[in-house]
Amino acid sequence: MSENAGYLAEGPRVGIRHFTLEDGAEFTARARESRRLHHPWLFPPADVDAYAVYAGRLIEDRTKAGFLVCERDGGGIAGFININNIVEGGFLCGALGYGAFAHAAGRGLMAEGLGRVVRYAFGEMGLHRLEINAQPGNAASIALARRCGFRLEGFSPAFIHIDGAWRDHERWAITAEMTERG
Repeated sequence: MSENAGYLAEGPRVGIRHFTLEDGAEFTARARESRRLHHPWLFPPADVDAYAVYAGRLIEDRTKAGFLVCERDGGGIAGFININNIVEGGFLCGALGYGAFAHAAGRGLMAEGLGRVVRYAFGEMGLHRLEINAQPGNAASIALARRCGFRLEGFSPAFIHIDGAWRDHERWAITAEMTERG
């Protein structure tokens, strides 16, 4: 993808854009390279067929929105951020899931990307609240939530079924008002 093409929002080092089916080869190659980084927290699709199903859901399902975090210098995919379980009406909320790819981990790109997704969700998407559910041992995910202004709201035992078992999670959240203050 050419630099700046198709970005919904941009920061100094990253742009965010929606998933496309054409991203399958790069996304899955990055997912395979990042298996050790992601295990045991996250299992993104690692082959093109699984990616097509995954991306198709993000593209077609109104209760989901998927964003690729791309480096502005060259456009390579650094990671992904999805808003799942989007509820309209009186809630106007969604649950975030995300992952950095190994080549981009620890460089601050995901914090910049998450900041752009939060602003996009509260602006263009009209949401009011976003939540992150992170396993207590996933220090990198919790650090990202904290760094991006999310507040710890609670602990949920056996909350999400991941890798064959029900896992405990910390619940982090941010609201539109919290971003307006800071």
